[in-house]
Formats: sequence, C-alpha cells, structure tokens
Amino acid sequence: MKIHFIAIGGSIMHSLAIALKRNGHMVTGSDDIIREPSKSNLIAHNILPSKEGWYPNKIGNNLDMVILGMHAKKNNPELLEAQKKNIPILSFPEFVFNLSKEKKKIVIAGSHGKTTITAMIIHVLKDYNIEFDYLVGAKIDSIDNQVKLDRKKLIIIEGDEYFSSALDLTPKFMHYKADLLVVSGVSWDHINVFPTQSSYEEAFIKLINSAIQNSSKILYCKHDSFLDQFFTDHKTSAQSYETPDYKVKNGQFFLTKNNQKVPLHVFGKHNLENISAAQNVCQELGVSATEFYLSIQNFKGASRRLSLIKTLGAESSIYYDFAHSPSKVRATVNAVKELNPNRYLIACLELHTFSSLNRDFIPHYINVFDNCDESWVYVDEKELKRKGLLNLKSQSILDAFNHHNMVVIKNKEILSDKISNICFQNLNLLLMSSGNFSGVNIDDLID
Repeated sequence: MKIHFIAIGGSIMHSLAIALKRNGHMVTGSDDIIREPSKSNLIAHNILPSKEGWYPNKIGNNLDMVILGMHAKKNNPELLEAQKKNIPILSFPEFVFNLSKEKKKIVIAGSHGKTTITAMIIHVLKDYNIEFDYLVGAKIDSIDNQVKLDRKKLIIIEGDEYFSSALDLTPKFMHYKADLLVVSGVSWDHINVFPTQSSYEEAFIKLINSAIQNSSKILYCKHDSFLDQFFTDHKTSAQSYETPDYKVKNGQFFLTKNNQKVPLHVFGKHNLENISAAQNVCQELGVSATEFYLSIQNFKGASRRLSLIKTLGAESSIYYDFAHSPSKVRATVNAVKELNPNRYLIACLELHTFSSLNRDFIPHYINVFDNCDESWVYVDEKELKRKGLLNLKSQSILDAFNHHNMVVIKNKEILSDKISNICFQNLNLLLMSSGNFSGVNIDDLID
C-alpha cells in the first residue's frame, strides 16, 4: 500500500511508519517539527520529509490511506486535502486494530507503569523465543523499533487514554478490544483532555465495561484505590495483582520467592507491582513463574523511566524518571529514598505538561516530596508562555507542594548553577520530567 503519515514525527507515529516500510509498504510523511530521536530514525530508513511543514500536494489520488497523528489539527491543510479526495483516514490505533483483528491482543493501560509493564513482557517473551508483535511507548534495549507488525498471532499493546486524533476523540485504548486487559492504576492527569477527575475516571470505566462486555480477561492493581473500589462494587471475574514480597539490601531490591532472593536492576514498590502484572501476563502466555523470574533479573528498564544515570563515588548517585503526574512523582521519590534511606535526597521536578502547569491542578501535588530532604521545582518560562499559562506564580507552586525545604527555579542558568554546586557526599539527586530541563546537559555540569 501507499500510506502517508500526517504528523509523522511522534514517538509512535514514526515507529509505525518504519515498521510499515520494513513490511514493504510505500511510506511518506509530513510534520511541522521533527525532533530527535525521531529525526535520526526517519533518516536511517529514508522516510524523513525533505522539509518540515504541511504540503497538500503530497496528498495524491494514488494514496491508499492516510494515518493521522494527534498532533495534527482539524484544519491541517493535508488533512483537508485528503478529505476532499475521499482518501481513507485512520488514526494509528484504528490502523493497528485493523491489522490485529485475528491476533490475541494483550493491552496494557493505566495512568502510570504501562510502558514498563509492556517492556517487561516484551523482554521475557523475547528471552523464551515466543513470537509476537508489539507497540510500546518508549525504546527498550531488546528492540530496535517501538512498533512491530509482522502478522504474528499475538500482539502486546501499550494503550493510553489520550484522544486518537483530531477527528476521533475516542481514547486510543478503546480501539484495541483486548483479549487480556491490564489496568495498572487510575490517577487523574491530562487536564487539557480530561478537565475533571470524573471525566478522566469515566474513560477507564468505559474501557473496563467494554472489556467485561467482550468477555475479556481483566487484570488490575489491587493497591489502586479507584480500581479496588470499582471491582469491589462490580462483581466480575477480574483478577488483581499486588506488591510481591521483597527486601532491600545494600542499595538493591530483591524479590523473595520460596526462600530465594531474585536480584533486580529496577527498584521501588511501583516497579515491583509492574513486575507482578508482567508475571501474570507471561503466565497466561505459557511462561512459568520460574522462567519469568530468571528472565526479569536482567531487565534494566525502559528508556527515560526510573533508572540510575550516573554514580559518583561509592555513596552518591543521580537518578532520572519520566515522572510528571502527582502519583508517579510520589512513587518515584519514595522508591529512591527506600533504595538509600540514609542518603540526603534532592528531588528536582520539571513542570512541563499542561496538567502540571495548570494552577487549578497543581494542588494535587501536595506532599509528594515528603520523603525528600530538599526539593526543587523547575519551570521554563518559555514553556509557560507557549502554553499561555503566565499566571502561574512561584508562591502558588510553593503553597501547593507544601514542602519544608523547597525552591522554585524559572531560569535554566540558575538550575545549572545549583546542580553544578551540589556537594555529592552521601547524596542522591533525582531528576523528574517529561521534558528535558530546557536542554541542560547534566553530564557536563557534573563533570
């Protein structure tokens, strides 16, 4: 087929484009801005548009299909041209479902942890040569592309709650019609899409009810209060999972199974819950518990998820996490503190998403830094201006987080100075952002 991608620069969109070209399709695309690593990946597969922008002349009558990304608006000139010429237009979740109707579909949903759970399952299945297709939201070591669609009988899908496209306001995860649905937790986020907590929760209720109606198997986290209450009130055959038994010794987490200790590269109670979810899914797919725990010892995490990025001597480290929602920030802070409880902990959070920069949403961050000795909140004033949120004042942030030793930083030079002046003695620095701290190079500062 001849397929054109409108908004090809997205993480999944460009990965899907690469997967389809590998499968023999003719692929083109457009976007008004393409950042790394999408740019280099598209160059490597000779799909990068010759120049950025939208060009209606790319929408020829010979196109079989247009795949529309969420980044493109309703008035996108290429989209309007495709509509004018009656070319089929699909969002990427619609396309993935159409290609996967006959497959066994494992869908991982939830406010947090879904990328890591998906990555864990992929890691284990690859270890035991089980064939499958997949769609995952971040790069992991064992794969070279985030999407694989080779017509296997099984597909592992990370399903998120964002709208599918400007033409399709259905949450992406509703399209996949899972045979086995995992829900890791429900904690309000994405205020620009879900303006109220109830509207956010309703998206997950619709997903779960759809799975129940389709007689899908459902696996959920028992420690999530919303899910636990929902499944208590609605008697179903859904199965829960919870934090497995573990110990922490010398800065490392160990699962304790049958009087044996399973050493882990990942850490924190939240990641242990992720492991429990992945183990249940792998068992459903024929991987024994013994085989699973042998494999998961070597799992080192997904790109930009909670991980060690630098060790400084024997008693100091720097950690990074994609954390941005209140529940994830709290879980990440607690994980790093539990790993090294006697080290001084500085947590630095960049407020980058629409939700985190929204004055009405910020109070949900109250007490997330309770387990920190010192906390910094970084806000890029250019990002505030770009999102039209200049009414967000430093005092409002301080009041909302309610931490005894906290500063708000609105200048990347000040952030750089503070990092470079840290005395790394028995100290951990935790960096959390869904952005990039305005391009501050942490390695250069530490060196």
